[in-house]
Amino acid sequence: MGRGKDLNSTCSSESTTDTIDRTQQSVCPELGSKDHVSSKASLWSSFLTSTLTIFEHHKEPSVSEKKTFHSRQNVWTTVRKVMTSGSMRRLQERILGSHRSGVYSSGGDIWLLGVCHKISQDQAPDDVTSNGSAGFELDFSSRILITYRKGFNVIQDSKYTSDVNWGCMLRSSQMLVAQALLFHRLGRSWRKTSRKPLDKEYVEVLHLFGDSEKSAFSIHNLLQAGRAYDLAAGSWVGPYAMCRSWETLVRLKRETPNLQDQQLPMAIYIVSGDEDGERGGAPVLYIDDASRHCFEFSKGQLDWTPILLLVPLVLGLEKINPRYILSLKTTFTFPQSLGILGGKPSVSTYIVGVQDENAFYLDPHEVQQVVNIDKDDLDADTSSYHCNVIRHIPLESMDPSLAIGFYCRDKDDFDDFCYRASKLADESDGAPLFTVAETHSTNSGRQGNALDNCSRLAEGDTDGVVHMPNEEEEAHEDDWQFL
Repeated sequence: MGRGKDLNSTCSSESTTDTIDRTQQSVCPELGSKDHVSSKASLWSSFLTSTLTIFEHHKEPSVSEKKTFHSRQNVWTTVRKVMTSGSMRRLQERILGSHRSGVYSSGGDIWLLGVCHKISQDQAPDDVTSNGSAGFELDFSSRILITYRKGFNVIQDSKYTSDVNWGCMLRSSQMLVAQALLFHRLGRSWRKTSRKPLDKEYVEVLHLFGDSEKSAFSIHNLLQAGRAYDLAAGSWVGPYAMCRSWETLVRLKRETPNLQDQQLPMAIYIVSGDEDGERGGAPVLYIDDASRHCFEFSKGQLDWTPILLLVPLVLGLEKINPRYILSLKTTFTFPQSLGILGGKPSVSTYIVGVQDENAFYLDPHEVQQVVNIDKDDLDADTSSYHCNVIRHIPLESMDPSLAIGFYCRDKDDFDDFCYRASKLADESDGAPLFTVAETHSTNSGRQGNALDNCSRLAEGDTDGVVHMPNEEEEAHEDDWQFL
């Protein structure tokens, strides 16, 4: 990891640290020539649109027609459900391709979990031949998608065999942790391929997120671990409780003393305010706390281990405060980025990238049949764990309650993260997402020099001290920073 890098580092269509194997094939369907795509999309779009429209714009029946209409209504309702179901939506998306909006081809750089994809401004909206667009699509479709499932064993003492309409936050958090495991085991440059046999490490990761108590990170086990934070089948949960539940689950799954044999081979540190309720202010990442988490995770064997950082935040009242949007965007430029648990109010998604004022996300709200992949099945069908449909929302429409994730592979990687985070706080104009401090202070929990031991300070950073609000700033601290 380079030292003293500027946050606005050079953008390319590849990973900033790795090179993608060009022999791997994209999960996205092959679209062919631009003219062919346009013609095919136009025909199918007209057909599907007109088919769906007949259910939306039927004529109101007259009194004399009501009996006939009533007898047909159930049939039409059934057909309409089929035509608008997730299966039909996926069919339409496969036919029309993944460029429904053309947003990402607008020319702005895309940052996807620490990797920059350069999108040419001269590129036509449907042209995916450039390295930037193709690289972005392959990267996006290689992220692990975890959605609603139906047909699994009953969750504990409940009657639930599906998490439809209530499990989106759990699924979003599973996606974030799954990416951390992928990065740890296979590296950021890994891309999914259709070739068999599959990578053993990849299959083992998917096995951990199956929908049964046998899978370490299933929703069954998450709900059990999160009881102290009011997690329950059928109930929606917020980002803070979700992060704490992961902390508990990982602690419960410590089955062997060997670090490499752990199901989540990394320490987990929830960067937040007060333990008993998040009473307010930008949370502080204490370097000595991170070190302690690593030491305890290794049972005293190592001073430092890989570490997963989760930062739950509330950045507004009813909507996100615009002061935080630039900082949120910048976190995706960090090589350690794992994205954001967030979305629209009460609709959790997993946000993995940004371009201009839009956020790209994976959507857990599609209902799929339960799939439990054996960890040794290298020929397994893993298609339900990936998505080639690129969805986006405006950053300003995000729910202010969210959580940011980061993965640091070693101490150098963590030091680089602290440098970037400290610089981001310094440039936040008094509204940092979180701050970094070396150690807890007896005078104030907000004071400390996080960069005393970091030689990576760029020229011009004269003090190297993490920004801390002065008395005037604290007096005008925004109410939306309080949980």
